[in-house]
Amino acid sequence: MSAQEWSPNKKLLIVFGVFLAAYFIPWGSSRVLGATNEAFLMLSEYAQQHVLLCLVPAMFIAGAITVFLNQQAVMRYLGPDAKRLTAYGVASVSGAILAVCSCTVLPIFKGIYKKGAGLGPAVAFLYSGPAINILAIVLSAKVFGWQLGLARAVGAVIFSIVIGLCMAFIFRKDDAKRAADARMFAAPNEKPARSLGKMIIYMASMIGILVFVNWASSKGGSAIWDAVYTFKWWISGAFGLVLIYAVVKWFNRDERVEWVVATRDFSLQILPLLFGGVLVAGFLLGRPGQDALIPSAWIGSLLGGNSLFANFFASAAGALMYFATLTEIPIIQGLLGAGMGQGPALALLLAGPSLSLPSMLVIGGELGWKKTATYVGLVVVLSTVAGMLFGTIA
Repeated sequence: MSAQEWSPNKKLLIVFGVFLAAYFIPWGSSRVLGATNEAFLMLSEYAQQHVLLCLVPAMFIAGAITVFLNQQAVMRYLGPDAKRLTAYGVASVSGAILAVCSCTVLPIFKGIYKKGAGLGPAVAFLYSGPAINILAIVLSAKVFGWQLGLARAVGAVIFSIVIGLCMAFIFRKDDAKRAADARMFAAPNEKPARSLGKMIIYMASMIGILVFVNWASSKGGSAIWDAVYTFKWWISGAFGLVLIYAVVKWFNRDERVEWVVATRDFSLQILPLLFGGVLVAGFLLGRPGQDALIPSAWIGSLLGGNSLFANFFASAAGALMYFATLTEIPIIQGLLGAGMGQGPALALLLAGPSLSLPSMLVIGGELGWKKTATYVGLVVVLSTVAGMLFGTIA
C-alpha cells in the first residue's frame, strides 16, 4: 500500500478509534472523570515545566542540525560505515552531556538521524540522553544505596551501546540502503560558509542553554552541583548572549529564516504526538502520586519479590509511563516503601526514563513501527534481565 493510499486509511482509523472511545467509555463514572482530569492536569504540568525550557531549545538545536550541520561530517562520525568505537562513543557521550528527558531528546535524535547518522548510533544517542543522567545516578545512589546507583549507571552505559548495536545488526540492510541513498543525494563537498570554530560556538551556545536552564538542584547531594544550580540563570544568559552574537554576526537573513522554518517544521511533526501521548499516559496512569484509570496500588502490588513477571511488569510499566527528569526517584522510593523488590526497582530505573508512551509515538513516526517495536522490546527485555540479575545478588 502506497503512502498516498495509507494516509486516508490511517486518518479513518483514528476517527474510528475516537468514535469507539466516545461510544463505549463510561465518561460519567467517577473513575473515568478522575482519569480525564488527571490527563489534562498532566498535560498542563508538561506544558508549564517542559515545553518552553526543554522542548523549544531542543527544537532549535534540531533545526540547526538539519540546516547547517555538514552531512558528510555526520556520516563520517555517526554514519553506518563509521568506526564503531567512534560512532557509539560520540553518541553515548553526547546523550549523557545533554541529560534530558525522553521527550526532549527526540527533536535532536530526529535531526541527527535525518542528517545521515546510522540507526545504531542514533538509537544509542536516543537511549543515553535520558538514561545516563549524572545527577539522577548520583541521587539514585544517595537515596537507594550505592549498589542500586552503581547498577543503574553501569546498566545505562552498557544498554546504550548494546541496544544501538542490536538495532544496527537487525536492520543492517535497511541502514545500508539508507546510507547509499544519503551518499547519492548528499550535496558535494563545498567550502563551508563558516569555520569549524564558529559552528562549534554556535551549537555549543544552544546546548549550553538547554543544559543549564534545566539544571536541577541535588537537594544537598552535591555542593558543586548546587553551586551551579544557584547561578544557572546567569550561566544560561551568558550562553544566550553568545548565541545572539553568533546568529547576528555569522548568519545572513535567509539562513536565519531557513533555521526558523526548520524548527517550525520539527515542532509541527513532534508536538501533536507528544501532547496526545501525554494525555493518554495521564489518563491511564496519572501524575506521580495521583491515581488515574489504573490505580497505583495495582502496580505496586505486582512489583514485589524478584520474579520474572515482577521485573517484566516493572520494565513494561516504566516504558509506558512518562518520567520528567529526576521524578523517577521519588516514585520508585514510594514503590520500594510499598514492597517493590530491588530487581524491579532497577528494571524500572533502566526502562522508565529512556522511554514513554509520548516518545514511542514520535519514534514510530520517524523510524516506523517495526523498528520502534524492536527498540522498545530491547529496552524492556534487557531491563527485565538486568533487574532479575540484580535482584538475585542484592
